[in-house]
Amino acid sequence: ILVIDDEAAVRRVLRQMLEKAGYEVVEAPDGSAGLALYHEHPTDLVITDILMPEKEGIETISTLRKTASRVKIIDICGGGKRGVNKEDVLVSAQAFGAMRTLVKPFEREELLAAVRETLA
Repeated sequence: ILVIDDEAAVRRVLRQMLEKAGYEVVEAPDGSAGLALYHEHPTDLVITDILMPEKEGIETISTLRKTASRVKIIDICGGGKRGVNKEDVLVSAQAFGAMRTLVKPFEREELLAAVRETLA
């Protein structure tokens, strides 16, 4: 699983939750680094934050859909910028190809259920 999030603490927590559940995890701090890592070492699943500096999540999802159409994607969003409607952003992410969405903060079981369902 590739986790892309600009917040190191979020990446660390996601990695710990996923590794405890038996998944192998790699991580990237933004969409550009995430895309490069994915193309070097493709993963079964990408979990990407939507609101990030550099390459945002929707652009990352769109690029993945063009270059790796079969990759499974879960998008996550915590709000970030003032005036940004999380629900609108997540709907846009799904329109660009995310299979599931999670709104931060979410529980461990919610994440693991989304991962299991998406990989099934």
